[in-house]
Amino acid sequence: MSTPQLPLPLRPSADQRFDTFVGNDIACATLRAFAAGGQRGFAYLGGPESSGKTHLLIAAVAAAQDAGIDAAYLPLPALREHLPQALEGREAAALVALDGLDAIAGERELEVALFHFHNRARAAGCSVVYAARANPDGLNLVLPDLRSRLSQCLRFVLDAPDDDMRRDILQRRAQRRGLTLEDAALDFLLRRANRDMKGLSALFERIDRESLAAQRRVTVPFLRGVLAQDGEA
Repeated sequence: MSTPQLPLPLRPSADQRFDTFVGNDIACATLRAFAAGGQRGFAYLGGPESSGKTHLLIAAVAAAQDAGIDAAYLPLPALREHLPQALEGREAAALVALDGLDAIAGERELEVALFHFHNRARAAGCSVVYAARANPDGLNLVLPDLRSRLSQCLRFVLDAPDDDMRRDILQRRAQRRGLTLEDAALDFLLRRANRDMKGLSALFERIDRESLAAQRRVTVPFLRGVLAQDGEA
């Protein structure tokens, strides 16, 4: 049976890298080790939306692939219809990142497929990283054996970013792109853009594009103009 084509970004965003991640340093270091092949095992990232779970998973897979190591990112919500097939043979990779575990909780057939994959991965020496909003005990799992396997993973809790973290995140992204983001402009942006991290990231992308197109520095007047288009200035 052929494995479905997975929606793994072959060229991840420049923002989805280890050096732009702000948060749980131990989780980041562990996934770096997994991606480099210097450590094998199972890890579980838990945390609310916008806490950086997907960022870390994609960063790990991208780093592994950059080093010539076989790795795969599987977004479980998008794979619900054919998860058993998508998991088939994946244990042959060095690293597999499974995002959105919440999406399959309560679906016995899918849980069984994941349980068997976990066992195959352990036997094959494949590192696996899971991510979900809740910890294993908080998931609505119907398969006790799967809950037991997940509970044995290295567990990391990621927190939603506060203002200081959001500031650091945007600064790191700007530096990676070679974009100058002055403190006054950053203060203005964080005060006026009342958004979660996903919305703020989308706005940052837009600011970067418009700054490049207009060949203008990102200043407070420039930001006023961008936000005025949305009636937010």
